Amino acid sequence: MLDLRATTGWFFALLGVILAALGVFWPGLRASLTDLNVNLYCGIVMLAFGGVMLLLARKRS
Repeated sequence: MLDLRATTGWFFALLGVILAALGVFWPGLRASLTDLNVNLYCGIVMLAFGGVMLLLARKRS
């Protein structure tokens, strides 16, 4: 059976890095409904989730 934890981990980690970089380098690029830097916060959460998935994949194999 195919283990999707590593693939999911790399995918979310890559998206998290991209979003966090957008949030750091272009903080004005955000939704006009809020004053929060949504790209930065979502990027950090996605990067953390990707890291957890990669940790679980490494622990399992």
